[in-house]
Parts: sequence; structure tokens; C-alpha cells
Amino acid sequence: MTTNPQKQSRLDPEPIARRDFLGLSALFATASTLLFALLGMLRLPKTAVLSSPAKKFPVVLPDSLAVGEAFIPTGRAVAIFRDDKGVHAVSTICTHLGCVVKNNPQGFECPCHGSRFSTDGTVTKGPAPQPLPWLKVTRSGDKWIVDEGATVAKGTKAT
Repeated sequence: MTTNPQKQSRLDPEPIARRDFLGLSALFATASTLLFALLGMLRLPKTAVLSSPAKKFPVVLPDSLAVGEAFIPTGRAVAIFRDDKGVHAVSTICTHLGCVVKNNPQGFECPCHGSRFSTDGTVTKGPAPQPLPWLKVTRSGDKWIVDEGATVAKGTKAT
């Protein structure tokens, strides 16, 4: 028996040789690699680091701020207090795992693990191992300059 090979139409595409397919695949892979490298290089001039706010910042305390009431500036992890002896600032970063503590009438409470602090930063309930640090405050005219990068001894107030 003889088999009758089916005739190919002139419109059918020619089969591609294996060697040609591998060559085209290598060319495509090289072009793709170069394109992604170029895109990566175009991103280099842009800063990949987010800017953070300055450690020192000025604050104008509201006249309505009562003695012993915390003033927390927007976007800052600091509570500022005024009394008859001066002004002081306490960090609102929990000393346990670094959560931002929330202000409440008794002082501060950590929403992460339940540590509690008095208004002067003393630990009243654990697991926080240390009190909230007091931050350096200086006066500049009618403004107060708070330095989040400098701690001072508890009880240090600016006048």
C-alpha cells in the first residue's frame, strides 16, 4: 500500500526549523533583558528613600491648653505639656515594641500590647520595660522647639 501524501496549500505557512526557532528565542530573550535593564536604569535618578520629617520642629501651643493636658502635634509622636513650671515633651513611642501610644485621661495606652503610662511617661502597667523618654524642649520667642532626637532627664522643663 502506498500512502498518498497530502498536498500542502501554497497558503499554509512553512514549518520553522528548530535551529531558527532557537535563534529567534535567544534574540527575543536578549532584547527583553536589555529592555528591562534600560527601564531599571531610568529609575536610578529617582530617590528610592522616602523623606522623613526633621527631628527638630517648632510648635506653637494653643492658649486653651489646660495644665496637665497633652498637646499632640499632627504627624508627630510627641505629647507636649504645659504647667506653671514650664513646658516638657514626652515621646509617644512605646518602649516595648515601638507602637504609637494613644492619649487617654489617665495618661497613655499602647494599642498593641496594653502597656499603660502616666502623663509623665512612667510605666503603670507592663509589658513595657522602660518609661516613655522625655524629649529636649527649648524656647524660641513664642514657639517651642522640640527635638525628637535628644532625650533629657525626667523632670527637665523649658521655661
